[in-house]
Amino acid sequence: MQQRIPITAAGAEKLKAELDELKRVKRPAVVQAIAEAREKGDLSENAEYDAAKEEQAEIEARIVQLEKMLRNAEVID
Repeated sequence: MQQRIPITAAGAEKLKAELDELKRVKRPAVVQAIAEAREKGDLSENAEYDAAKEEQAEIEARIVQLEKMLRNAEVID
């Protein structure tokens, strides 16, 4: 069983807002950046592609982390 994480209502709202921002704004933006970098050709020497893929990995990891935190959150006063 997962351990409950105590969090204030304001803290939970901040986490939800960050999650929403990552999913609706940052994730689509990095997908677009990857697509644009792919259009430039050779991916093995494309620093923009590598940077965008790294950013995508960071965003996805943070999304997973936030979803887990919110799933296990226990709102306290």
